[in-house]
Amino acid sequence: MDSILVKGNGALSGTIPIAGAKNACLTLMPATLLSEEPLTLTNAPRLSDIATMTQLLQSLGAEVASLQDGLVLAMSSHNIANHTADYDIVRKMRASILVLGPMLARDGHAVVSLPGGCAIGARPVDLHLQAFEAMGAELDLRDGYVHAKAPGGRLRGAVVNFPFVSVGATENALMAATLAKGTTVLKNAAREPEIVDLARCLRKMGAQIEGEGTSTITIQGVDRLNGATHPVVTDRIELGTYMLVPAICGGEVECLGGTLELVGAFAEKLDAAGVSVTQTERGLKVSRKNGRVHAVDVVTEPFPGFPTDLQAQMMALLCTAEGTSVLEERIFENRFMHAPELTRMGAKIEVHGGTAKVTGVARLKGARVMATDLRASVSLILAALAAEGETVVSRVYHLDRGYERLEEKLRACGAQIERISQ
Repeated sequence: MDSILVKGNGALSGTIPIAGAKNACLTLMPATLLSEEPLTLTNAPRLSDIATMTQLLQSLGAEVASLQDGLVLAMSSHNIANHTADYDIVRKMRASILVLGPMLARDGHAVVSLPGGCAIGARPVDLHLQAFEAMGAELDLRDGYVHAKAPGGRLRGAVVNFPFVSVGATENALMAATLAKGTTVLKNAAREPEIVDLARCLRKMGAQIEGEGTSTITIQGVDRLNGATHPVVTDRIELGTYMLVPAICGGEVECLGGTLELVGAFAEKLDAAGVSVTQTERGLKVSRKNGRVHAVDVVTEPFPGFPTDLQAQMMALLCTAEGTSVLEERIFENRFMHAPELTRMGAKIEVHGGTAKVTGVARLKGARVMATDLRASVSLILAALAAEGETVVSRVYHLDRGYERLEEKLRACGAQIERISQ
């Protein structure tokens, strides 16, 4: 099994190209199931999760071709030959549930295994199912599978009022509503850039959608959707992760393709901590303002608040800050599993339920640590870059789900990092 060896070696400087968003691409790919015509995605990230979604779509009868070294995905679902998303594939990734809405909307029936993924909380699919029930679907949960059917073969428009904000449920309901009969209104909808990107793609395919990026999205169902070509939006989580490299190590890094609108709340916290973030023609340029960073408090919230997917990485930075920081996780329970691993490197962290108190130290120390989930894994890489000595991060298969060519990108900025087999 692969591990990553990091030798902390001071300030890092250079440019890092930011890939297309994993979470956006995993949502856009199932949209091919809504149309008989081809859907082509450009600026696709090259990640194991994308390969898993490709495998899932192909198992349903879709044709998926990876072109231009994986940067382009050419898909066609002119015939959905199989309406069952099997456990053996779905268990690998929670985003697999996003094939349910498109299949149900297009053909009126689907059977999808309950999904798996990172162990960072329950993340139930209840809100997805409640939305489909509101749109007239008949649902039966048995043997670990969701059996869904639309009476008469077509969903109907409805008002769906989510009891709390859910990105996945908003995405699934949005796709399903494009082919429903009548008007669907999604209230308390998620506002993330990935939702906006999905709506833009669906509109290119002929969907009638208004209000994406706000808490109320209105969809007028149409009889059919056509094909389209669409670029995947920049990955704001990868962007935020690499913005932390010069913050924790010193130096200056320009993140190519980054924009402040994608990471507004995150950039504000960096500014408060003593990190300069400047928009350039090519992206975002990041450097420390003066010496060690300062402690700041962080509360994770739905977009446009501070992203839960950057909490672990921010904790790594605050482990080296002057003063004591408090991080409160409000999105997922059980999302401080990286804290014990960071303490192996000399960090001072106290976790109490959904709150972590971090007292900064002057220098972290290299150690053998283990990745517990996707974002936790990269937080350990960031900490290792700033640590004294060598760090070995094991179970990095988590990392490959969300970061493409990480070692290559960091080496280009002067990092001493390599993948090793153990």
